[in-house]
Amino acid sequence: MVERCGWEGQAPDYVAYHDTEWGVPEYDPRALWEKLILDGFQAGLSWITILRKREAFRAAFAGFDPIVVATWGEADVQRLLGDPGIIRHRGKIEATITNARAYLEVNAAVGFDKFLWNYVDGRPLQTNFSSRDQVPPKTTLSEQVSKDLRAKGFKFVGPTIVYAFMEASGLVNDHITPCFRHADCAAMGRRTDSAQ
Repeated sequence: MVERCGWEGQAPDYVAYHDTEWGVPEYDPRALWEKLILDGFQAGLSWITILRKREAFRAAFAGFDPIVVATWGEADVQRLLGDPGIIRHRGKIEATITNARAYLEVNAAVGFDKFLWNYVDGRPLQTNFSSRDQVPPKTTLSEQVSKDLRAKGFKFVGPTIVYAFMEASGLVNDHITPCFRHADCAAMGRRTDSAQ
């Protein structure tokens, strides 16, 4: 029997997410922004809720194109508040528009991918937790990244959200050591241009 982290439960879509996506290092700046936004929407909810609505989110938010989303205003907020396919939370919707603008500034200045990967010197942090009980909800590093994102104008990027984002995006490999994905994700880490 294949051993996994344990949080993914039995739902096939959740297991597939764990087995193929969670913890895989992501280097595409736009994909990183999408993951950060979705983790913000997850605040107070379970990830499976967001995962099952991900395609609806992509449709509602123009494929998570920050150039498009950055131009939106109150009419778009109202449209999104009426969309039953997504989480209809005004603060999170408004934060997404704000975050699109902040993303464009950071990406133009240094590259959103480089901005994030520089925190880990261009390589995923490798943890060696043997059980999920050992995995922290946040770290000193996620607190710093959160603080720096907020300073750049991002919203819904508290340290716990940021840590979940770092795990999902592979900046930190928090698959527990008995999980078959721990070694796989460790092997995927590569040094990025930003840290060379």
